[in-house]
Formats: sequence, structure tokens, C-alpha cells
Amino acid sequence: MTVTRFAPSPTGYIHVGNLRTALMNFLIARKAGGTFILRLDDTDRERSKQEYVDGIKEDLEWLGLTWDRVERQSDRLDRYAEAADQLRQAGRMYEVFETPTELDLKRKKQLNMGKPPVYDRAGLHLSDAEKDKLRAERPGYWRFLLELERIEWTDGILGDISIDAASVSDPVLIKADGQVLYTFASSVDDSDMGVTNIVRGADHVTNTATQIQIIKALGGTPPAFAHHSLLTGPQGEALSKRLGTLSIRDLRARGVQPMALLSLMARLGSSKPVELAGSIEELVEGFDISSFGAAPTKFDAEDLFPLTRACVQAMPFAQVRERIAALGVPDDLAETFWRVASQNVTVLDDLADWWTLFRDGAEPMIDPEDAEFVAEALKLLPEPPYSHETWGEWTAKVKAASGRKGKGLFMPLRKALTGQAHGPDMADVMPLLQTVRARG
Repeated sequence: MTVTRFAPSPTGYIHVGNLRTALMNFLIARKAGGTFILRLDDTDRERSKQEYVDGIKEDLEWLGLTWDRVERQSDRLDRYAEAADQLRQAGRMYEVFETPTELDLKRKKQLNMGKPPVYDRAGLHLSDAEKDKLRAERPGYWRFLLELERIEWTDGILGDISIDAASVSDPVLIKADGQVLYTFASSVDDSDMGVTNIVRGADHVTNTATQIQIIKALGGTPPAFAHHSLLTGPQGEALSKRLGTLSIRDLRARGVQPMALLSLMARLGSSKPVELAGSIEELVEGFDISSFGAAPTKFDAEDLFPLTRACVQAMPFAQVRERIAALGVPDDLAETFWRVASQNVTVLDDLADWWTLFRDGAEPMIDPEDAEFVAEALKLLPEPPYSHETWGEWTAKVKAASGRKGKGLFMPLRKALTGQAHGPDMADVMPLLQTVRARG
């Protein structure tokens, strides 16, 4: 059975980069009728917070990305200790003691000698007495002993990958304070939980190479990996510094609709065109991991708003009934208001401005050359309430009285009543218009 996972660290809220990873793994699982695991990588005790756990779940639920079960790494510390003992007994994990300063000096020396800055495995050659002496000065930490061979796999997006393990430092698995690091905990979890497919960012390729060896050392079978391209800004600039402002909750606060966001992220960077999907099931059906490319992918949050506009305009009245009632729109006008306003908004929050305009009247926009014409025309406008026929009847009277026609007739009157040069058909506006401020 296909098993995928989304494994965020609850040290912050998820952003569009995280969502891309979550969505791809979700779609793979759902398309195969498999299992999608939400796994909280919360071994960082100081930075992991329950508010972020709650926020991650809330964001995924808002998007409709349902999970089959939740796992927390903080509940599996005993299992990691057991796996660590297994690797120690197999001679695949060894204790080291270098400080960050010492490691930095080693790296600089290697670079000066034209060598790759790879850990020299000095910890492997320490005697028991030397280790005891070092432990008295500082706590040790633990590295995984890589087998110096080529690590190869066929990536679902990048194609055939081959990495020489000799060019990679033995990864640190357990810190001096006992914290189990991502590389180790994830390898244990992926093996134990039977994860069959992993999609993640291209910045994890080297991690994947080492994790393949760790999983094999634990007796597991490495999953199929695919590494999606990293997102950039619209001009190709690094997006990493802006991701904090592109959190899912911030986009939601700006009025972005879930299906708009999912539709964009499910196709961005692929050979398929971005199209607004009608449902998650439609996204599942159309998803193909092999359609994605390796090139950096440009992301512009503004692309979400045309899709959101299309989402909003397609909503049935029943879906927004309560929201419109909360604006104070009378029940007898609510459905008409939605029909008229929905085609002239981008996000649902824009509805409030339209109801304010209809309820209180608009600040009139009157060009100086039209001032006298508008003043005379308004004398022919009856008091509200108005009907659908009011606009046609009124403009016919104004046309007869002034001789104006076409744009010269209609535009000044629209701008006087709505304060805008564009908007809904005025015949539709009039039954909703409660006040005309242009009367003075």
C-alpha cells in the first residue's frame, strides 16, 4: 500500500513552500488509495510549540487536506534510543567531541589544501581513555558512519541521482544534549511506518543520500523519492527570506480561497497549465509527479487572486448566506445583492464595501463639465426604493430632457450614483441602492 507523509516541524506556521510538499504527498496517497500521515517533527523541545501544532492542523483542515493519522516524534524517543543502540552495535554510529570552532578550523584547512570540507572521522580513532578524558571536558555527540560508496536512486522528478558518499560528511544523528536530529528520527520513522513515497524540496537531496544508508542499516527499505524544485520570487529572487510573509494563515487573511491556492500549487512548476479545479478529487485525478521539472519555480502571490476571484464568482448563494446576513443585508435583498456583487469582487471581504455603497450611497464622482447635467438629471430621479426598471425609465427621461445619449449620458450618471466608472449593470444596482448622496 502507498504510504506518504507530511512532516513539518511545529516551530512556526506553514507557508507556501511547506504546502507544496504537503500537497504533493497528499495527492500521491489519495490517488493510490493509500495512507497520508501527518507527522510532527517536534524533537526540538525549545522551539516546538503546541500553538504551531494547532496552527498546522488548522491550516491543513482549511485547505481540505485530511490526514489518516497523526504521529509525533516526541512520543517516539524510546524507539530512537533503541535504533541508536542498534547502529552502535553494528559499528555504524560513533561518538565525537569536536566543538563548532574546531570543526570550522578543520574545514578551512581542508579548503586551503584544495580538499572537500568533509569530516575527517577523527572520532573513529579515539581510544577509550581519550574518550573518557574528552567526556570529562564536554559531552560527546554521535555521527553515522557512511559506507564510502556511490548512493544511487531514480528520483521521481530529477531522474537518476548518484552521490559519492566520500564527498559527504558523516551526518550528526544525536546532539550532545541528547536531541535526536531530523536525519535520524525521520529515517527511523519512515522505516517503521512503512513510508513508500516521499516528496520534498531539492535542498534535501544530500539528506536523502545519507538517509538511504541509514534506513538500510536499520534493516528497512528506502522509499521512492522525488525532489521538487525550490520556489523563487516572481523575478527569480530567493523566496526563503519572504516565506514568513507567505504563511497559509496570512494568505487566508488576505481572502485567498483554499481551492485557488491548491489549484496553483498542484500545477506550479509542472508542464500542465494552472487551472482552477472544482474539487480536491479533481486535483487528485489530474496529478502526475512526472510532469514536474527540476528548474527553480517562480511563485507570485498575486497569481492567487484571479483564481480566488473565479472561486468566489462560482459560489452558490447558500454558501455565503450567513456572511451576507452578517453584513446587515436585509433578507429580501440578500440573494439579489449576492448575484450583483459577486461578479464585481475578488475576495469575499470586498462584499462589505459594496453593501456600504448600496446602503449609504457612494461619494459621487462628478467631472466639472458634467456638474450641471448631473444636477438637473438628479431632479428627475424619484426617491427610493427603486426597481429593476428605474434605471431605464430615469435615463430615458434624462435623455429626452438633455439630448445626451450613449456614454455621455450613462457614464456621468453611473459615476454620480456609485462613485465608480465601472461596476455592475446599473439596472441591477438600482433595486439595491438605499441612498443617493449625490443629491446633496
